[in-house]
Amino acid sequence: MFFNFGIKDVIDILLVGMMLYYVYRLMRESRSLNVFVGITIFIVVWLFVSQVLEMKLLGTILDKLVSVGFIAIIVIFQEDIRKFLYNLGAHQRMRRLLKYFMPKHTKDKDREQLKRDIMPIVMACMQMSKGKVGALIVIQRDASLTDIISTGETINANINQRLIENIFFKNSPLHDGAMIISQHRILAAGCILPVSHNLDIPKELGLRHRAALGMSQESDALVVIVSEETGSISIASKGAFRLRLSAEELEAVLTEEL
Repeated sequence: MFFNFGIKDVIDILLVGMMLYYVYRLMRESRSLNVFVGITIFIVVWLFVSQVLEMKLLGTILDKLVSVGFIAIIVIFQEDIRKFLYNLGAHQRMRRLLKYFMPKHTKDKDREQLKRDIMPIVMACMQMSKGKVGALIVIQRDASLTDIISTGETINANINQRLIENIFFKNSPLHDGAMIISQHRILAAGCILPVSHNLDIPKELGLRHRAALGMSQESDALVVIVSEETGSISIASKGAFRLRLSAEELEAVLTEEL
């Protein structure tokens, strides 16, 4: 058997190793590492009993448990699996590679449009920060936010500093929800976001920050938060925070990420 070991076997082992590594990362991020260890131990025992010891009765029972357990794992970890598959399909490196093949005039046009989109957001956030006006602005990227947009009120207007400030004004009926920006337009306001249940969120951060983190965990959107208590500006992206940003830092992060 040793002399029949070839390049295909090496590739096979590497692929299995990569698969186990990514499953390990998925479980670790979802705080289910003990479940992953338990599943791994069960699989090792199953293989040892059925393949090495060749115990037919016990092996048959474990075979049935494996087939049922696979379905149970999908049901229990459906959100984590969905997130993993989404991240796999929305890999940033491929899109960045494709940008090198874009015509130069298209790149310049995109940069100009991006600057026109970002500056009203930055200026509005700075004004709201000074007045300690709470705000939650979701900037859509590749993943569709149709289900989130449907929870709010349709706006469909140009990105405008005054409009952003008026929507989040304390007496406005839409100030408690989130604003959705997509395709260079303010599409909706007063939207409801999924709330993160991450236990590692600092206790001084409120419900807006939890909603922003939840949105960034379930999509590739950028979420800008203005704290009503402190006036500090933060960004949630890819399940992580960038806290207490200045105007320059906010503009730089938005430009870099978008």
